[in-house]
Amino acid sequence: MKAINVGLCGVGTVGGGTATVLKRNGEEIARRAGRPIVVTMAANRDLDRARELVGEGVALTDNAMDVVNNPDIDIVVELIGGTTIAKDLVLAAIANGKHVVTANKKLIAEYGNEIFAKAQEKGVMVAFEAAVAGGIPVIKALREGLTANKIEWVAGIINGTSNFILTEMRDKGSAFADVLAEAQRLGYAEADPTFDIEGHDAAHKLTIMSAIAFGIPVQFDKAYLEGISKLDAADIKYAAELGYRIKLLGMTRRRPNGIELRVSPTLIPAGRLIANVDGVMNAVLVKGDAVGATMYYGPGAGAEPTASSVIADLVDITRLHTADPEHRVPHLAFQPSAMANLPILPIEEVETCYYLRLSAKDLPGVLADVTGILAEGQISVDAMLQKPASAAGSTAEIVIVTHTAIEKNINVAIAKIEALTSTAGKVVKLRLEHLNG
Repeated sequence: MKAINVGLCGVGTVGGGTATVLKRNGEEIARRAGRPIVVTMAANRDLDRARELVGEGVALTDNAMDVVNNPDIDIVVELIGGTTIAKDLVLAAIANGKHVVTANKKLIAEYGNEIFAKAQEKGVMVAFEAAVAGGIPVIKALREGLTANKIEWVAGIINGTSNFILTEMRDKGSAFADVLAEAQRLGYAEADPTFDIEGHDAAHKLTIMSAIAFGIPVQFDKAYLEGISKLDAADIKYAAELGYRIKLLGMTRRRPNGIELRVSPTLIPAGRLIANVDGVMNAVLVKGDAVGATMYYGPGAGAEPTASSVIADLVDITRLHTADPEHRVPHLAFQPSAMANLPILPIEEVETCYYLRLSAKDLPGVLADVTGILAEGQISVDAMLQKPASAAGSTAEIVIVTHTAIEKNINVAIAKIEALTSTAGKVVKLRLEHLNG
């Protein structure tokens, strides 16, 4: 059968991996897709580098619009990143009636609603498996494999840089700044690591998964972000003593009054599988009402792992591009006319458990004052750890783990605790998820 012609826009790590895997496994891929899938054109600023990665027989250009406007290209693969040129390219490809594959989580999380609407109008597909968790096929699992389920929550360790840093801090007892420098030396962190360590990358991915899980529009602007840059090594140590590990966790949960959508350092029981996902690896845990909890684990980045997801999308489009658009899997799993209007809850309305660490004078009645404040806010204590003061009347550290509480009640209680003359400094607050499946 006639080959499907693919145009690559961006021939970097993932683009080169995509070209390599398509060539190496071309025969196997064609057997699964029903016809050959061939890269026939590529765009890149550095044409010499592009030639090294894609090999001979591929037309090259330094203008990505040449790919989008080429009538012989069936599928445009956008691997440029960002939301300026990439957005223009994707919308132009759709306007030209071409299908699109992208690994661009920022583009989908921030402009997915507009892009999907345009694609529906033109009857073309936009596939984005590689935009979330690299080589892990979690988008396909959410869109298709779990179709029978009402999804209750999704929790993910979906940023390898942050996970590497937290793993090293736990294993070596090192400070954040020292481990970050090591991550940069090893190439796991960028020179400017803000996008990773402050939760932006994870929130983009979580926004996409939340939309698919609950049938809501993508709403990145309403996600709550809290990174790991202010995390103290002491909290990782105390969490371990209490039987927990701290991970940068993306959490989205269905509530009766809306959807939680948040990324923050979170305590997870050490016995949970997801708590033992270490280094640069990613994992996503999904709780469905019928299947229970299922976990998806693997490399969240890298040339060929991410290319694996890009090519899986190319195969899906190749199989379905001649099908009636009304019978294709919808972009966000639910039919566009059946999307829900559930609000994203503000962080103050989140309900979860909490870890609190405070410094207090080692005097009679101090602990009673603290627990009394928590009781006033309808916050019950699950566990407590007290580090004895070095001398009578000096400052001791107290760590408290609560049962489920509303965040706004926790915040009020913290303000009252910080106002006590018997306590000193700010109370450290971290969220805690048991992730019972």
